[in-house]
Amino acid sequence: MRVRDQREESGSRKISLIDDLGISFNYNMMADSMRWSNINTNIRIRFTQRYTLSLNMMWDPYMIELDSRDRPVRVDKLRIMHGRGFGRLMSTGTSFSYSINQDTFRRLFSRNERGNRGRNGDENGNGNGERLPDDGTIGRNPNEFEVRSPGMGTGTMNFDADGFMINPINWNISFNYNVRYGLNMQDFDEQRMEFRGRLTHNLGVNGSFQPTANWSFTFNTDYNFELRRFTHMNTSITRRMCCWSMSASVIPFGPFRSYSFTIRADASLLRDLKYDQRSSPRNRGTRWY
Repeated sequence: MRVRDQREESGSRKISLIDDLGISFNYNMMADSMRWSNINTNIRIRFTQRYTLSLNMMWDPYMIELDSRDRPVRVDKLRIMHGRGFGRLMSTGTSFSYSINQDTFRRLFSRNERGNRGRNGDENGNGNGERLPDDGTIGRNPNEFEVRSPGMGTGTMNFDADGFMINPINWNISFNYNVRYGLNMQDFDEQRMEFRGRLTHNLGVNGSFQPTANWSFTFNTDYNFELRRFTHMNTSITRRMCCWSMSASVIPFGPFRSYSFTIRADASLLRDLKYDQRSSPRNRGTRWY
């Protein structure tokens, strides 16, 4: 759709309403009954530049009745022929995800800083409107040095005014929300002659933290709103050395409760040179301390 936008030269711009819309089904002419298959539909809508809603839905075109034993069964009667719509929604779902890291706030602050510079000076942020000469010194940190270390490669380190090394801390946290709808085949409504639907949703959180170039921590967990508890959690820590690496991971609760600890050589020729200690989820007698 084309909408008005005074910021564009043409005075308008195009926006997307529906990126994708599809429907698929089959008809079996050789079948003696129920020749129509389930109906599959999908739709993708872009609400913003970063968020897109995608839905895949499956529909049952046939009705349900009770047999001689009062059990619900599908019958060869199309719902659309009996005023019940073209199909019964059997399952659908979608997910939402969002991530933040150290660059998220950095971009926010830099955007505000550029805006202040634009209001207080020219395009370069100079209050007097004069362009600074580009002699190769702009943007170069006088406290930046190139360091070569045996076994660690070549890298660049920054130091503050007091001579202490500046160590950037990298971190990332991502949230993932999943919602699913499906029919509960164990819950039948005889008044409506329909299976009742069930909505399940859970929230997953993943994170990583790297205080130094050689240390890293990761974790992931999942919270089920239907059960009202955390159903899974996994944490791990890794330490990298010159030619060795150490890693440990723990699943503290749940059906897969276990731990592992490994020290190994990084060289591919020495990959069998390692110390490995782990527990099995089948070992219910695992003692943590």
